[in-house]
Amino acid sequence: MMTVKRIANDMTAKPFRPFRINMASGKSYEIRHLEMVAVGRTTIHVFTAMSDDEQDSKEREEELSILLIESIEPLKTAGRSDR
Repeated sequence: MMTVKRIANDMTAKPFRPFRINMASGKSYEIRHLEMVAVGRTTIHVFTAMSDDEQDSKEREEELSILLIESIEPLKTAGRSDR
């Protein structure tokens, strides 16, 4: 079971390292910036842009239950080798 402490550890890593949240439903969320996620006691709010157009600043917010998070894994980024 995922815990708030584990999620907080991934969010507060210095430097921040992008990660993927995998849900029990099979859906996943790539967190590439710290500003994309807000953690509460039992839920996580994930914010994603609905458009790549800088003029269109609409965002979508999804509320995820921490109990339904299956795993969190680091994202591979350019210039970084995960072993």
